[in-house]
Amino acid sequence: MNMGLNERRKIKEMQEVTLPGRVKEIEEICGAPIPYQVDWESMADDGQALNFVDNISCHRLNMALRMICQDDMGKQAVREGLKEVKLKNVKDRESMSLSFTGGVLEMHCAYALGAGGMFSDGEIRQLLEQRL
Repeated sequence: MNMGLNERRKIKEMQEVTLPGRVKEIEEICGAPIPYQVDWESMADDGQALNFVDNISCHRLNMALRMICQDDMGKQAVREGLKEVKLKNVKDRESMSLSFTGGVLEMHCAYALGAGGMFSDGEIRQLLEQRL
């Protein structure tokens, strides 16, 4: 894994500040802190990708969760059904995927493409609502 100083700093900031903050928001939305597992290897050589992870995945997921968790039934479904969120960086749109199985929401996004490499909060919400 060949990573420059800027990438290492960005990853450290995400691990210590950004993601814990997002997990806290998830807890406020649904009542349970749902952890992130990030495939750092997949974005270690891609500083551009690192800049977009929070907005493209974490922010969109929270928007989707806010919609689902408007009532207690939704909050309970998320608390019981969503156990972990996995993020992975892929290089192009063709490699992107969004899945929710066994309590794990997995988003493979082309982060370096910015908005072109993301799933919308509507898509995320639809998938969760089908499976929760």
